[in-house]
Amino acid sequence: MIPEPTATAATKQNKDDDEANSSGAVNHSEDESGNENRQKSVVVVRRRRRAHKGSENVKLKSVKARCSGAGRARGRHGKQKQVEAVTLFEVITMGRSAMQAVIDDWIEAYASDRDSSLLDLISFFIQCCGCKGVVTAEMCQSKEDSEVLSKMVEELDEVTGLQYKKFLAFPWILTVTWPMDTDSVEYPLIQSGPYGRWFHSEFCDFVSVLVAQCQHSVIFDSYLMNTVISLLTELSNSYVRAFRHTCTLAAVKLLSSLVSVAVSLSVSVENSQKLYEVQKTKMMRQKSSLQLERIQKNIRELQEKKAEIESMMDIVFKGVFLKRYRDVLPEIRSICMEELGLWMKLYSSAFLNDSYLKYVGWMMHDKIPDVRLKCVLGLQGLYGEPLLLPKLDLFTSRFKDRIISMTLDKDNEVAVQTMKLLLLISRTSDDVLSPEDYKQLLQFVYSSQRPLAVTAGELLYSRLLDAVAPASDTQDGVNEDEAREQQISSRLKALLRFYQESELHKHVVYLVDSLWDCGGALLKDWPALTSVLLQEPSSHSPGLTQAEQAVLVEVLVASVRQASEGPVLAGRSGAKKVMSAREKKLLLDDCTKLTEHLLTVLPKLLSKFSSSCDVVASLMKIPQYFLPKCVEAENTQAVSSLMAEMGAVLELHSSPAVLEAAARTYLSLCGEETAGCSTARAARDSLVQHWVEQLTALLGDSPEGDSLFADEEKTAEILSTLKKLRAFHNCHDLIRWNLFEVLSPLLSLESSQEGARPAVLLEVLQCLSYSMLWSLNTSGETLTSREKAVAQRLQLRLFCERGHHFLSHPDHGVRQQAFLGVCDVLTAHSYQLHVWDPTSFGPLLYTPSPKLQRALLTFVCVHVFVGSDCDSQCSAGENSEVERLEDLHKQRNLLAAYCKLIVHGVLEMSMAAEVFMYYMKYYNDFGDIIKETLYRTRQMDKIESARTLVLCLQQLFVRLKREQESGGRAHPGVQTFTSIKELARRFALTFGDLVKFRECVVMIHRNGIEFVFQEFSQTPETPTPPYLSYLTILSEFSSKLLKPDKRTVFTYLQKHTAEHIVDLREECWQPLIYYRASLLAVAEGEDAVSYVSSDRKPNRSPFSKQKVEGSKSPCPFSPADSKVSKAHRSSFSPSHQDKTPDPDPFSVPAEPPAKRSNIEASVLGTSDEPDDDTVEIEL
Repeated sequence: MIPEPTATAATKQNKDDDEANSSGAVNHSEDESGNENRQKSVVVVRRRRRAHKGSENVKLKSVKARCSGAGRARGRHGKQKQVEAVTLFEVITMGRSAMQAVIDDWIEAYASDRDSSLLDLISFFIQCCGCKGVVTAEMCQSKEDSEVLSKMVEELDEVTGLQYKKFLAFPWILTVTWPMDTDSVEYPLIQSGPYGRWFHSEFCDFVSVLVAQCQHSVIFDSYLMNTVISLLTELSNSYVRAFRHTCTLAAVKLLSSLVSVAVSLSVSVENSQKLYEVQKTKMMRQKSSLQLERIQKNIRELQEKKAEIESMMDIVFKGVFLKRYRDVLPEIRSICMEELGLWMKLYSSAFLNDSYLKYVGWMMHDKIPDVRLKCVLGLQGLYGEPLLLPKLDLFTSRFKDRIISMTLDKDNEVAVQTMKLLLLISRTSDDVLSPEDYKQLLQFVYSSQRPLAVTAGELLYSRLLDAVAPASDTQDGVNEDEAREQQISSRLKALLRFYQESELHKHVVYLVDSLWDCGGALLKDWPALTSVLLQEPSSHSPGLTQAEQAVLVEVLVASVRQASEGPVLAGRSGAKKVMSAREKKLLLDDCTKLTEHLLTVLPKLLSKFSSSCDVVASLMKIPQYFLPKCVEAENTQAVSSLMAEMGAVLELHSSPAVLEAAARTYLSLCGEETAGCSTARAARDSLVQHWVEQLTALLGDSPEGDSLFADEEKTAEILSTLKKLRAFHNCHDLIRWNLFEVLSPLLSLESSQEGARPAVLLEVLQCLSYSMLWSLNTSGETLTSREKAVAQRLQLRLFCERGHHFLSHPDHGVRQQAFLGVCDVLTAHSYQLHVWDPTSFGPLLYTPSPKLQRALLTFVCVHVFVGSDCDSQCSAGENSEVERLEDLHKQRNLLAAYCKLIVHGVLEMSMAAEVFMYYMKYYNDFGDIIKETLYRTRQMDKIESARTLVLCLQQLFVRLKREQESGGRAHPGVQTFTSIKELARRFALTFGDLVKFRECVVMIHRNGIEFVFQEFSQTPETPTPPYLSYLTILSEFSSKLLKPDKRTVFTYLQKHTAEHIVDLREECWQPLIYYRASLLAVAEGEDAVSYVSSDRKPNRSPFSKQKVEGSKSPCPFSPADSKVSKAHRSSFSPSHQDKTPDPDPFSVPAEPPAKRSNIEASVLGTSDEPDDDTVEIEL
């Protein structure tokens, strides 16, 4: 036992010993811990006194791997068998089988000496709380003794650092004393890693095994359970979190075990009563009541035991649960709710009523997701039992709205389990959920979380089955196949009706994905889906409407995609990213089945729906999901039939959706690994050849260029053909048809009065850009001589010149396409130059002209950075939100295309200065693109990148200066001084590694000083440089200077200021004061504002005198300025030039020089007898 640390405590202990009848002690520390505790007890730890009540941060020692203490009870009571002595706490590490054997031995020991064994059990619970201290037990004669109850305390002795808890576990008065340890706050239940989870499981098993082994013996002795329940109740009310958490878990697990005992007793009572009835019938004939009396006695004993168990359960519930289910610790609340759900399910006769269900309803509003989750999981166990549903009617009507609202829970797992609960309710109770509730819940099939959407899909599928199930039973005059077809048709119609009523007509793939797990048999029945689509309407079967057919085609395409690619969808999370071998095998089988069936049926579908543009656009996507190597795909006749139908569709339609789907489908079918690729390639080449000949004939019919587009019908044919060629040229290499030579003359017609239409020019520009990109990409195969390389460069120059011309076209779409085409082609040309082998023929270097470079920059500034503030939202009267987002997307593409030219070295890096200056103003819209460009350019050349930043800031400053001097109205492109300073601060933050970017930061300061003082001639009319305010902006980079570079920059600044008379009393020199202060203050770890502040202490102030003391202007000093006389004011004189050494101030050494105590002395202004206006400054 830990001795009392003070005389007062010792007196108190002696007095308690005199009042007690008997006492005992259990030491929970290791063998050496007794000496450690004695050492700790005599050490006086002085702590700041703080209130202990309500504290959750009591710090306990973590439990070690083994905690030795009192020997096993069976070892103390003369067992002849030699067994290694272990504590009950050590039994947890031995597994469940060893646990049962040890508990049986403990029960035997308890029967012979229950006090000592009970102390071992008390010690076990104290140790499981992580307490490494002493438990002192005293016998108490009466529960009602007020003097004893007044001694029940829990306090902290701050002098010795010991924690005391004294409480009544009748007939024991227990005193727990343990040393406080500030090194650890963990106890076994909350330890991280597998140990915490393992201990939780083993601890719960111990409590369950203990009750299970005692249920036929000592559990009814009115001593063991009373003491254990009192112990757990008192400790669960402790302010110490470890006691409260561990003992609450033990108490509710004890109650769960008691529930199991009560259920077993109830079953025994029922069986005995049945036996009594049977025996009563027999004994009426024999007129013997001896056996009946024996059975009645057994029933009474069982009922008494059951009543006693229920009394224990009630004590634990009221003493622990009612106080802890709203505990401040979320883990305790979760434990209570989890066990309450188990009690109501196992022992519904006692717990499943509204007085207990209300706690679950209340805690569904808890702010912690895990508590809400335990409530929902408990309700799932209740609603899953049909026999328990009548007892849940009132709860359901009261809390139904809350349950439905929890499907929108911010925690995904809570929302998913709530949806599963509602699925159970819908299956077991038809009248609980109203049609409005179903309408709200079924919309979750479009949720972005796949687990939630899949659960909602199960609800939707069960509703569809309920709606169509009776239809198949009432058809008596039809055979089985027809009944199945009618049932499938009814299900599909119900699904289509739901989709149309939901009014989310662009989310078919999400609907199919939600239904895939539960309704995969219906969605993968491609013969049934296609037969419904090909079915002709008749008198007895009206068939589908056109809208329903279009939706069913979307469902067919989505199911094909799902079977081919799996459940991974853009915008939906929660799907498995890695498929198992079984799932891959199933995916391959499904892909084979759909390829074999749809390859033969798809031509029929294309033929039937050839007049519907949207339907054929969806149908033409299906071959993209075919299995490349399939036996059915080698059927040349089937592939030829499909190609013929696709060609017929392309002759009828030229919409972008149809053309894009057709081009991608041909690309998939023409692959090298695809079976039947030769047939597909021949069909593709035939189509392209036909279109080229048709376009050549249309362009060659008119001898005069002026009347080429005068005929509307001919213009429409030209535009249709150009769209087809453009769509296919985007996916396929059409270089051999020489489209550049065919289409380039169309760009020269713009100079005439009857030029090409904007739509035609748009298609021509796209076709020519694709042609140039394919030419550059296939240079390794096509450029076999210098003549071909020269011809390619001529085409490149011609395209860039034409694109430059169309940058000023009146149509906005043409201007954008010309810009994007030029940028893409120049970027691809630069990439080919970098990866090309110089030993072989390759593309020749082409450099865009300066006029083109300036035109590209101007285009970006005019079309991207538009408006006074791009961050402001457009008003509803001007543009809708959708249009604004579309315009923003186009602007981001334009900016990204231009930035790629800089990153790939096509344009000079200085051309990025105009883009960088909009970094802060348009940060929300283009900040990520500009920032990435800044980092990429820095990787290319960090010095040149830093020069670009300097150029950006200087251009902004010069524009602002000119705007201020002109005095005119503010120009939209001019930024305020504050915004320029903020931009410089953000630029400075990008220099993270000071050593890596040392030269860059020094160069920024050097260029800034030269920018301010170069070519400045001081006159009475111009006493300060015109750009002196730029030093305030430059000061934002001072914090990024290393200490040696600060001195160098300061010396360089002195060199430039020494040539001029600097009077710090004048307000116009404040930027110089601020900049000098930033250089000097950074050395002390301060900023410039704090350095020049007049509120600083006199011994560290950079100023000589305050204005109120007679000085006209403060004068900043270096940290070594304490030697300077405070009676003088400062000025710079030209005499400094003679005394200042002039080495190269920007020769950055490889290693930082050794620290010097002071900066080398340099006199800014000296004379034999300084007057009142001068001062000597030591630097």
